[in-house]
Amino acid sequence: MKVYLNNINENWVVDRFRNDWIENNPKNHAKSNKDCNVIWLISPWTWRNTSKKYLKQKNVLCSIYHLDFEKKNSSEESEFYKRDKYVDRYHVISMHTYRELKKLTKKPIIYLPFWIDDKVFFSINDKNKIKQKWKVDKKDYLIGSFQRDSEGKNPKLPKLIKGPDIFFDIVKDIYSDRKEVRVILTGKKRDYLINRLEKDSIPFNYYENISMQEINELYNILDMYIVSSRLEGGPQAILESAITKTPIISTDVGIAPEVLSQESIFNDVKSFKKATPNVQHAFIKVQQYKIDHLMKKYNQMLLDIYEN
Repeated sequence: MKVYLNNINENWVVDRFRNDWIENNPKNHAKSNKDCNVIWLISPWTWRNTSKKYLKQKNVLCSIYHLDFEKKNSSEESEFYKRDKYVDRYHVISMHTYRELKKLTKKPIIYLPFWIDDKVFFSINDKNKIKQKWKVDKKDYLIGSFQRDSEGKNPKLPKLIKGPDIFFDIVKDIYSDRKEVRVILTGKKRDYLINRLEKDSIPFNYYENISMQEINELYNILDMYIVSSRLEGGPQAILESAITKTPIISTDVGIAPEVLSQESIFNDVKSFKKATPNVQHAFIKVQQYKIDHLMKKYNQMLLDIYEN
């Protein structure tokens, strides 16, 4: 069996999963769609970069992370149905997306969350040592956000599906009660939150280009990670927080209901105060998503598509 995955190069978390799969399955990786048995559109838009000839000839698996047709975006909706003509099976990483996708297609849908590499993300006992390394005061109450928050074309505008405006309102509310709050930001396209935090003089540290090892360290010093998205496929931050035993609360998006306890999920800014992190619950749940276990399931999924 040979599987071809389109190259994404978007500095997106899916790039990481693509690289993980190729690294773990070098013999099954095809370097071109001409030489494969299965075309895996691990990023849906890459179907545009794939020969229609091979999309018709090969078995095509398409991963879908979230669907946003509520805006009545005719171009996005028509794009889905154009691509659907070539897809044999779909893959989703959350039950939220599974239920939405089921309304749109009669093609088989496979639910299989992405994995978490527990050799990269793990709990570190000596938190104070890490805080010293990152020059963070022991008294600071650290709130994390490691995903993009700004639109690509205009960085000053919020990417609303990620809910950075919700995140800011929550942080501002917490800061009004405890002035030792400090926000930890990583990654690119953080312009919106940086501008809002600076305007309200809320302390923050921003680390744009850091390694996976350093991101793991930052998870380990957080007092709270907040997922404030309105719409998500994952987010992977839920798995990363769970495996590092980072306290986390989240809106009801993506895989949140599968990993977090109900008490850790909130609906909006008004209800976030009722949300309580349950670190032990999340840590137990996340064990089933470890890379060694899930990589085998992914390979079985691809083998089933090839054989049937």
